Amino acid sequence: MRTSSTIRTGRTVNKAGNGTARKTTRAAAFLAAGALALSLTACGGDDDGGGDKKGQGDGGKETAATVTLPQLDGESLEVAAVWTGAEQKNFEKVLDEFEKRTGAQVTFVPAQDPIINFLGSKVAGGAPPDVAMLPQPGAIKQAVEKGWAKPLGAEATKELAENYTQGWQDIGKVDGKQYGVYYKAANKSLIWYNAQVFENAGANEPKTWDELLTTAQTVYDSGVTPFSVGGAEGWTLTDWFENVYLSQAGPEKYDQLARHEIKWTDPSVKEALTTLAEIWGKKDYVAGGASGALQTDFPASVTQTFTGGDQPKAGMVYEGDFAQVNIGETEAKVGTDAKVFPFPAVGDAAPVVSGGDAAVILQDSEAAQALATWLASPDAAAIHAKLGGYLSPNKNLDASAYPNDVQRKIAEALVAAGDDFRFDMSDQAPQAFGGTPGKGEWKALQDFLKNPKDVAGAQQRLEADAAAAYGN
Repeated sequence: MRTSSTIRTGRTVNKAGNGTARKTTRAAAFLAAGALALSLTACGGDDDGGGDKKGQGDGGKETAATVTLPQLDGESLEVAAVWTGAEQKNFEKVLDEFEKRTGAQVTFVPAQDPIINFLGSKVAGGAPPDVAMLPQPGAIKQAVEKGWAKPLGAEATKELAENYTQGWQDIGKVDGKQYGVYYKAANKSLIWYNAQVFENAGANEPKTWDELLTTAQTVYDSGVTPFSVGGAEGWTLTDWFENVYLSQAGPEKYDQLARHEIKWTDPSVKEALTTLAEIWGKKDYVAGGASGALQTDFPASVTQTFTGGDQPKAGMVYEGDFAQVNIGETEAKVGTDAKVFPFPAVGDAAPVVSGGDAAVILQDSEAAQALATWLASPDAAAIHAKLGGYLSPNKNLDASAYPNDVQRKIAEALVAAGDDFRFDMSDQAPQAFGGTPGKGEWKALQDFLKNPKDVAGAQQRLEADAAAAYGN
């Protein structure tokens, strides 16, 4: 998947359609609103938004609890997720607060990616975790079809309905029943750039694809390679494709391709791949060329853009809001050294692609239902938001909880979108096609990055793999 399941929301497996076919006009309205809200470059990077909830003892102000939880003294829970490092530690702070409020004991279980395979081994061994954080709608559907997932109870469903738009609720449904709480989201339509490189080159933030190509040439002429691409992880390439395709082909075609109602040999796919080749096909535009990009993982693709002074390996890197976690590993400051602009419009409107991680109950109990209720609350989201590298679709989370203006504006744009968004396409696909390293879409796009002239061959491989995975 990547460095985290959210990142495939970040990223990342067996998938189904989001069940919310939306009209083009509504989507276009959202895209315009999102672009407006993402005028980010004037934002600072260090202001602390606070946002701690009752019981947090790390210096933030206390606020009254907004969610009622049962007393669960003596109860124990396991929560599985593929998160590691800071992402895991920050989530564990959210679980710590749940323990304080309920008396339950919660253990974080590190899972391998793809998590659906990990869970299969646990179920076969008779010891599934109580709750799992699933990064794809299709993974939820697969867990339901296998009889693993349990529906949310009345309290969790009520909390979800109060705090989430219908679209975010629907993504967690299977056959009309609510199974998932989308606790974590991602805006995957952002391009981050080295502000010093842009200043030295006299480059401007582009609003269209043609302007992006002009900006890239300007950066190249200044002596810096324009783009860093984390091609060693195929999900980054699917994200590139999805943004181009959504903007160029439009939301209706996007939904059709996501459900494999049209083939990957469709002319709209040819057009999108041909457009991608305008960047991927210029070896001097990609750090290390295709071979270098295919050896660069996602974290390195970000950090190499913001290290090396005014001569980094690249001036720009495409990926979602979660790239801030990796920028934080450098000396660059988000909002000043590291700035961001929305993915430019390839067609009539700029794209906005989202992803997310949903809490799904595998072992039904009062404690598991209470944890799902907790994760659907603004209280839980506020704890995680202040720690950075996190975006919540919870509409009742106060934006002041986010640690900087860049993150606040990204979050506000997501919430302002309401139901008008498109979920990551590869995360809607069957795992064999959209979520497995070295296979399916990931591998086909890695091969295309290696040989961007072979558009027809890429389409044929994509369609063959999709037909096998979807069964049609």
